[in-house]
Amino acid sequence: MPHPHIRLTFYLPAFTLLAFTLLTSCVAGPGPGAAPAIENASAPTPGISSFASATVSPDPTASAQNPPFAIPQIATAAPGIDPLTGLPPADPSYLQRRPVAIKVANYPRYIRPQAGLTYADVVFEYYIEALLTRFIAVYYGNNPNMVGPVRSGRYFDEHVVRMYHAFYVFQYADPREFQYFYSGDLRSFLMLQGYGPCPPFFDSRRPVETYNNAYFDVTKLNDCALQFHLDNSPQNIRSGFFSMSLPSGGYLVERIFTHYSVDDYNYWQYDPMTQRYLRFQEADDTRDNKPKTYAPLVDYLNNQQVSADNVIVLFVSHTFLNAGEQQDEVYHINLVDSGQAFVFRNGLAFPARWFRSDIDQPLLITNLDGTPLYLKPGQTFFQIIGVTSTDWSDGADWHFDFHTP
Repeated sequence: MPHPHIRLTFYLPAFTLLAFTLLTSCVAGPGPGAAPAIENASAPTPGISSFASATVSPDPTASAQNPPFAIPQIATAAPGIDPLTGLPPADPSYLQRRPVAIKVANYPRYIRPQAGLTYADVVFEYYIEALLTRFIAVYYGNNPNMVGPVRSGRYFDEHVVRMYHAFYVFQYADPREFQYFYSGDLRSFLMLQGYGPCPPFFDSRRPVETYNNAYFDVTKLNDCALQFHLDNSPQNIRSGFFSMSLPSGGYLVERIFTHYSVDDYNYWQYDPMTQRYLRFQEADDTRDNKPKTYAPLVDYLNNQQVSADNVIVLFVSHTFLNAGEQQDEVYHINLVDSGQAFVFRNGLAFPARWFRSDIDQPLLITNLDGTPLYLKPGQTFFQIIGVTSTDWSDGADWHFDFHTP
């Protein structure tokens, strides 16, 4: 079992303690029979069971440094290309800074529409507790002036902060988790709401509670970093595999459903016109056996539906350190070593594997034989589910039901 925390020496230089004090002055599947879209497809029939018979079977005890086959090395992105998307940024100057990872609420439902999700390069959604999920969105190629509502952090966020060399924007956390961040080597990169314009939080004046009404202005982050002499230098972030050419061996899929709970479920609809996936979110719970209802998830900033070029489902172990954490659902989502995955792009599904081959670099996504699995250039949205989650298919609809041991 992976250790619940990653206690490694951080690769980034620390800010001064004074700067940190100023920043924190007011911290209060698819089943058998799916038809391949491309003839002579080499991928096995999708489904969790298919991995057991594949040439490379998942081994939860395998070390990320010693995978069962040679991991291809990925070169740094070409000059002027965002390594997180494979596309030019909205402004070339955006790549001359550190990325920022921001926690974004998904509940309660009345905080929707959230702001800024359509501008993120990469978004991770994962289970937090009480039947609900939350997002952590990474911004590098865009610079939105409003992201949020910003909510509390979780242990999982450490993985994202380290992989993308990011500032970490969140609204406090469970005392156990906050103490972990505050006392460790990530403390120099925490951005919490305080007094004054730096860090650049603001109240949107929307009619919701204070703790659901904190937003972050990414456009002001550079000035904030300059003012307090924070290390906002360009980062050496490894690029992913990107190509407009389709990989071989895909399976036709129109909708991707992820069911986290009776309160929290969603699907992605492939739109052939835009060649992107459109996000639909539950509009009500089903505790009274009502039919599931969905509504488009819309971005408050531009009134556009949240969408993605790639949707990747990652199977990741969820554990607790002790009985107290289990009682409170304080999860450790162990995004280390390697695991199973499904990649969706251009209306096709591909069985895959994810690797955390370097603790301070983004995930590697490969085919089952370890060869690069190329994503479509653009935004990627990760759905994190447990390793015991189930998957099944209903024609061109693929379903993932979240479970943990």
